[in-house]
Amino acid sequence: MNLLQVEDIAVSFGGVRALDGVGFTIAEGLIFSIIGPNGAGKTTLFNVLTGLNRPSHGRVRFRGSEVTGAPPHRLAAIGISRTFQNLQIFPRMTALDNVRVGRHLQERTGALRGMLRPPGTAAAEELSRRTALELLDRVGLANVADKPAGGLAYGIMKRLEIARALASGPKLLLLDEPAAGCNPAETAEIDRLLLALKRDGVTLALVEHDMKLVMGVSDRVLVLVEGKVLVESEPQAVRLDSRVVEAYLGSAHAGGGA
Repeated sequence: MNLLQVEDIAVSFGGVRALDGVGFTIAEGLIFSIIGPNGAGKTTLFNVLTGLNRPSHGRVRFRGSEVTGAPPHRLAAIGISRTFQNLQIFPRMTALDNVRVGRHLQERTGALRGMLRPPGTAAAEELSRRTALELLDRVGLANVADKPAGGLAYGIMKRLEIARALASGPKLLLLDEPAAGCNPAETAEIDRLLLALKRDGVTLALVEHDMKLVMGVSDRVLVLVEGKVLVESEPQAVRLDSRVVEAYLGSAHAGGGA
């Protein structure tokens, strides 16, 4: 079953075409990776999928319903969650409370409710705490639950952000460079986590520059170049495609970065 359908998406900024006729589908239960050189349009595409940018043309369907241009809070409510390339962690809050922030759409909250504390408030707070602890355990961070997030190692904060994104109960989780800035050991932890989430039934879409990770975890890989789809296929076919080697992998191997 196709979870997400993207049809002929175009986005322009000041006359510059950031995305031009981009289309693809993401099947439920898979890991779908998007790669390409810097400036290819990857983050812009994620912004379209999560309601931060509205396309000038095309449409997005999620579970059969059109969601083109829907605001981020509505998309999160129907099952699309996201992490960002730059960490969005609250450094003075504990790891546990960072994850609890991600549950706000599932909870009945508000200043008045907090002051009056109607029946059931304590039980709801305990449920929130238990759920957040379970999510931390799911990403291998149960041992840092009560530590301030700002004092955690960078790779741990990356997993913490994934836990917070999972707190909204997404059907589709979009990860913007989940391994960026991580050392090899931290990247291996992210690799294992992504595969575990897939086994748990979470559909994943990721933008990532680490080709070893991409080729190791992905079911499908889409290559963007200058805002257009160059190729979409299985990882091995993408790895061997001469156009990909020339446009992206070759330049990275030459030391130009991604």
